[in-house]
Amino acid sequence: MGATIVRVILGVIGAALLIGGLLLLFVGGPVIGLGGGFWLIVPGAILLIAVLIESTRYRSQAAELGHMAPGPGGGEPSPPEPRFRPTEELFVDPTSKRRMRVYLDARTGERRYVAEG
Repeated sequence: MGATIVRVILGVIGAALLIGGLLLLFVGGPVIGLGGGFWLIVPGAILLIAVLIESTRYRSQAAELGHMAPGPGGGEPSPPEPRFRPTEELFVDPTSKRRMRVYLDARTGERRYVAEG
């Protein structure tokens, strides 16, 4: 299942929890509304916030907005544009166990991550 589909599903669940909690809060009276509504509003809001701020690991906004498939290790699908220069910074992605190289655009400070090997 694609990451976008998962985000949409989680967003719908979060919105349903939030709306259901608000309905209970305003329609259910003080006992039901405060008890049941609160426990639906909090996870719904957390889920919606997480979906809105989450992005795929190590990917640029351009890759996300262009719906490009993630590259190895969750990084960029291909080496970045020439304005990005490789840095000495390397790390191992804890999930995929792939070695990732950091590329930097010195002018803007933007970083890109590309799997090596």
